[in-house]
Amino acid sequence: MTDTLFQLTFYLAAPFWALMILAPRWSVTPRVLASPWVTLLPLAVYLVVALPHFGELWRVVSQPDLPSLRAFLGQPYGAAAIWAHLVAFDLFLGRWMYFEARSLAVPAVPVSLILLLTIFLSPLGLIAFLAVRSAVGRRSRGPGRPVDAVAVNPAAAVMVPSWSTIRSTCSRRSIM
Repeated sequence: MTDTLFQLTFYLAAPFWALMILAPRWSVTPRVLASPWVTLLPLAVYLVVALPHFGELWRVVSQPDLPSLRAFLGQPYGAAAIWAHLVAFDLFLGRWMYFEARSLAVPAVPVSLILLLTIFLSPLGLIAFLAVRSAVGRRSRGPGRPVDAVAVNPAAAVMVPSWSTIRSTCSRRSIM
């Protein structure tokens, strides 16, 4: 059963990746991806695989050391659990990148290429996306114009305060 769940995990996420990569401008794509629950299917696999071994998993993550982690991941259930974890969080990250790129009007082709990289090597995909995001942000603001106080993702109706907004709010409240 663990082998089947391992194989199933990526296929549960693949339709969402396909929408972001192959049909980024299709009107259905942002509506489908608007819910953060798109990651629920791979997370369900994670729960099915990890919960029966929760005691062992908890020991590995609460007191991490390389031999214990290697032993856990060497088991079929450990490898399947970490795979489901990676697939779910990569999809969550890819979804954020998709909406962020749309809000910044980044062309679809580079975003699709970055999303492909993110599927296979998410840290490198994130670095590439942050570089593109930074370059596009500088270009769209122009010299001497400040960053907007709040970035809005209209497709998901998510308000994301900028770092300068957070910093100024915290300093006014004597938090920082």
